[in-house]
Amino acid sequence: MKAFEVNFDGLVGPTHNYAGLSVGNVASLKNAAQASSPKQGALQGLAKMKALADLGLKQAVLPPLERPDVNVLRQLGFSGSDEQVIKRAASDAPSIYAATCSASSMWTANACTVSPSADTHDKRVHFTAANLANKFHRSIEAPTTAKILEAIFSNEQFFKHHSPLPLGDHFGDEGAANHTRFCEDYAQAGVEFFVFGKYAFDTTKQAPVKFPARQTFEASQAVARLHELSSAKTVFAQQNPDVIDAGVFHNDVIAVGNQNCLFYHEKAFLNTVQVKQDLQNAYGNSPLHFVMVPENQVSVYDAVRSYLFNSQLVTLAPGHMALIAPGECQENSNVKDYLDSLVSQNGPIKEVKIYDVKQSMQNGGGPACLRQRVVLNEAEIAASNQAVYLDDTLYQTLCQWVNKHYRDSLTEKDLADPALLIECRQALDELTKILALGSVYPFQR
Repeated sequence: MKAFEVNFDGLVGPTHNYAGLSVGNVASLKNAAQASSPKQGALQGLAKMKALADLGLKQAVLPPLERPDVNVLRQLGFSGSDEQVIKRAASDAPSIYAATCSASSMWTANACTVSPSADTHDKRVHFTAANLANKFHRSIEAPTTAKILEAIFSNEQFFKHHSPLPLGDHFGDEGAANHTRFCEDYAQAGVEFFVFGKYAFDTTKQAPVKFPARQTFEASQAVARLHELSSAKTVFAQQNPDVIDAGVFHNDVIAVGNQNCLFYHEKAFLNTVQVKQDLQNAYGNSPLHFVMVPENQVSVYDAVRSYLFNSQLVTLAPGHMALIAPGECQENSNVKDYLDSLVSQNGPIKEVKIYDVKQSMQNGGGPACLRQRVVLNEAEIAASNQAVYLDDTLYQTLCQWVNKHYRDSLTEKDLADPALLIECRQALDELTKILALGSVYPFQR
């Protein structure tokens, strides 16, 4: 049965703002306190989705979460009406309040880890919502994210959902931003590649010192066990601690893979020679294409600021891959020169397509952050929620929805406006009807 890689992109939420919440994320900290444009951000994301759908790729949508998260604020001792909770939290604990307003769920590469049915022992698609334990503003996402995934992939004959890993540093799990898959054909069994930042239970091992390692070896192992993956077809690799300290907070900021190709920076991994050997051994007799970007052509500094590797690597035709890159890659001369030379090489990456996702980029997430890759065969697509798959009609409907509900500009001060919660809930209530999700948000129950 034919299978496809479906890109499930996160819609930028109504509270999209620049609060600088993500330590270790250079762009997030650099742009803190600037005014954002939720409307522009959402429309930029939708335009990218539509462009990829027009290229013939299968595209779907994941909704944003309810923000501010009043339920979490109540757990933290703020009481009264919703309006009173918001005003008290914004006044007495502004940093905590800003965290509960984050629209970070739009970066659905962190929503979960997905293993296709071709790779799992029970031949179902397995989902594990990421606990995102390293950052408070992200650690509160998992419960609703899991409900949304279950609403889209509800047929237990085809889909298996796992609870997020236990919270805490030892099992910090950042989802698919540290996971990729290699295969000849999406329908065939592939090699699942887990990249981690540190060993949580062995502090004698190398680890970053300036910025935290958000993904642990132990978390990656746990997800592989839950998904019932073959040990012979599963590879674990440690990220280079030095690049984490340079602002590479996830592997998808320094490497991206697709089918039989790994596009990576020279300094991405610890023990790169061993990583390549392990991947090729697991992959088998067919060759893997290792496309390495040298430090002397594109420095880690340039890679982080342009988000060269936070591009989507997609297959447009057999043997023809395209890099879906952010506009910032054209603004950096070293990166632009490299990409110009890349497409002239005799490799699998034949073209580069540039898209404007600046609102997301300024908060620390590029094209790859905005999407979760879900490999589904024809029967699994038919068994999932059809209302989330993007076509011309849904695209127009969602653009109208954004223009109706979203603000043009938002500052951190604006987050304290109780009207924003009402606007957000009205928008999400309407969106759940558009996407036929049912009641997935706390305010709907």
